[in-house]
Amino acid sequence: MRYIPRDALPNLHKYAYKGVDKSLTSKYILNPFWTWFVTLWPLNVAPNTITLSGLSIIFLNFATLMYYDPKYLTENGGVVLPSWLYFSFAIGLFAYQSFDAIDGKQARRTGMAGPLGEMFDHGCDAMNTTLEALLACHALNLGRSWWTVTSQVATLANFYLTTWEEYHTGQLYLGVFSGPVEGILMIVAIFTISGIFGPSFWDTGILTFLRLTNVPYINSLPDTPLNVSFMVFSAFGLLYNIASSCSNVSRAKRAMGRPILLLLPFLVSASLQLVWLAHPRASDPAILYSPLFVPFLCAWGLQFARHVGRMILAHVTQDGCAFPVFDSMWVWTALCTVDAYLPLLIGRPPLIQSSALGRTVLVYATLALSFVLYGQFCVEVIGDITDYMGIACFTVRKKGKDGEWHGTVPVAHTNGDAKKAH
Repeated sequence: MRYIPRDALPNLHKYAYKGVDKSLTSKYILNPFWTWFVTLWPLNVAPNTITLSGLSIIFLNFATLMYYDPKYLTENGGVVLPSWLYFSFAIGLFAYQSFDAIDGKQARRTGMAGPLGEMFDHGCDAMNTTLEALLACHALNLGRSWWTVTSQVATLANFYLTTWEEYHTGQLYLGVFSGPVEGILMIVAIFTISGIFGPSFWDTGILTFLRLTNVPYINSLPDTPLNVSFMVFSAFGLLYNIASSCSNVSRAKRAMGRPILLLLPFLVSASLQLVWLAHPRASDPAILYSPLFVPFLCAWGLQFARHVGRMILAHVTQDGCAFPVFDSMWVWTALCTVDAYLPLLIGRPPLIQSSALGRTVLVYATLALSFVLYGQFCVEVIGDITDYMGIACFTVRKKGKDGEWHGTVPVAHTNGDAKKAH
């Protein structure tokens, strides 16, 4: 067992989900809907099937975007997408949020709640993070730009912080305004507005939009585009989440020494990706401004999903030594970065990235390797947990003492149960 030590397996039986959701939107609007929505699902549908169904909708959204705009250009770049596409993104994301919210309720209805559901749920969320960042930035008319990269960094950082906080406090904390609830609804609104007015709407200056360009003193302020203003707003939200997570962990641990150090893996990983992405190109466009931009970010997202998956695994197994402070893909990324910077380091052409073909092969090889490693992680961890706990991943059944598979006995469903929407 590569990812779960044998002596940590018994801790799987000790795991119990704990969460705090202070969102008023979730409590008074969404949770009553989710409580009704879960009753539409038969008891023989496994919770993980619901989770995977939600992620499949996001995959479909992303596939349609790549079909209509394979080079990930915005409207200003010469690609005009049909308006229904953005409406489908809005519907798909709201459906994903709903499916993600009821999988825990379905798990309690069917008696399937446990660490496997936590792993599966967070794994799907981690993959959705990168895909939604790309979809949202396209809808905001940002396209291939540093703003899209900034969005990627911010969303991954927010997810990492939430997982880091849950690892140290033992519970998932969602504040009055959280990304999984209000944040998702904001992105749904962005998709809807882009469907009505087109992505170019977001290039409108905020003063122009608010009709303040003729107001004295105020009109001396920069007329920042709405999409950039949204990014600035998100930055303040990220800073608030950082402060909130650190405060919660500090109260739980009473000392911030080692927990703070466990934020370094994300900083190292993100720095390596950004340095490679920013490498200069004299003869052809850098990765940032080429069709390799989306494959590059997808590879980064898969590497991130595997890393936070190991963090969640350390949480559900209560294995303090299993927290991932190093990832083997860092070595690969570092070598790719060094190769790109060879002209600046030693004055010679890159070994692989000296041509557009070589760079294309390397980026897609990184994407393939990231996919294989994450797939291996998922298969091994799911196999280990299902084998040890005698459960199935996508069917509502358990293995009895006789070695045969049996259907589970559904437990009573409580309307007051508030499942996280993360």
